[in-house]
Amino acid sequence: MRKLRVGVVGCGGIANGKHLPAMKRNGNFEIVAFCDLVQERARKAKEEYGTEDARIYTDYTELLKEDVEAVYVLTPNSSHAPISIAAMEAGKNVMCEKPMAKTYAEAEAMVETAERTGKVLTIGYQSRYRADSTYLKSACESGELGEIYYAKAHALRRRAVPTWGVFLDAEKQGGGPLIDIGTHALDLTLWMMDNYEPEMVTGSVYRKLADQKNTGNAWGDWDPEVFTVEDSAFGFIRMKNGATIVLESSWALNTLDTREAQTTLCGTRAGADMADGLRINRVSHGRQCVEKPDLAAGGVAFYDGISEKPDDVEQRVFYNAIVNGGELTVKPRQAMVVTQILEAVYESGRTGKPVFFS
Repeated sequence: MRKLRVGVVGCGGIANGKHLPAMKRNGNFEIVAFCDLVQERARKAKEEYGTEDARIYTDYTELLKEDVEAVYVLTPNSSHAPISIAAMEAGKNVMCEKPMAKTYAEAEAMVETAERTGKVLTIGYQSRYRADSTYLKSACESGELGEIYYAKAHALRRRAVPTWGVFLDAEKQGGGPLIDIGTHALDLTLWMMDNYEPEMVTGSVYRKLADQKNTGNAWGDWDPEVFTVEDSAFGFIRMKNGATIVLESSWALNTLDTREAQTTLCGTRAGADMADGLRINRVSHGRQCVEKPDLAAGGVAFYDGISEKPDDVEQRVFYNAIVNGGELTVKPRQAMVVTQILEAVYESGRTGKPVFFS
């Protein structure tokens, strides 16, 4: 298998926590260029993950002049669209971190550019590659759940506000927990339902706990002065076929019902949730029953089995799409609809009015 030459724009947490280690484990990537506004971050990433002659930049437009086939866009949300579009215009394929873009208009422009240039564009929704997600997706595709007409997208934390980077910056991120972790839950839910046609959205967006002190936050107390995004947000989504989705997201909420990147599905034949591992509920032989598939890779004494991490599957799918013309799991038009709905929740929360789609 040939090596894929890539460049990375943004050498912060998501680069070092997910993409760079996964590319290294894969073995088929050559990371030959690194870019970050903080030069030292790019230098450190190069030393750990780059080729010996990899180059470092603080201006992504200079990186795009490099002889690379793909660019990873791992920057704050506000720069996803301009960097991704410039990369595709320069003839590069793009892996862009979630969410696709800060606004729906930007996401549309990314899709238009990908379709016009013929470049591969995918978004980093790695929750799709988990064992429970792939099992449930297979069940949905086989019709096991029947028509899925009601669902919940769960992204609730009790006290886990990220206090580093630009997470609390509304201008750079476009929002808080809704656009950060709610986006994973909504993507997972729409994908399971295979339903990307919203009709109407109403939303409530709150900043109720952000000014408190002695917060008990997982990463230490936040600074209320820089906390310019919501601490929780909720959406009610009606799809054109009549299906309903409830979306819930929070970084800080007085609740014990905490779940993240999970979905609950209710269909005409069966239902499913991820509250206690993957559970599929149905009526069988006149009795209510619950199926809990064993998703462990082992099962043999002294053998833990072989199980790919979602991060590793994500890189393999991206590589295969570029090198072998394989099918993407996360398609840009799907990710665009996620951004469209998130934007509508924010808009409805701001105006107090529902948002309708044509």
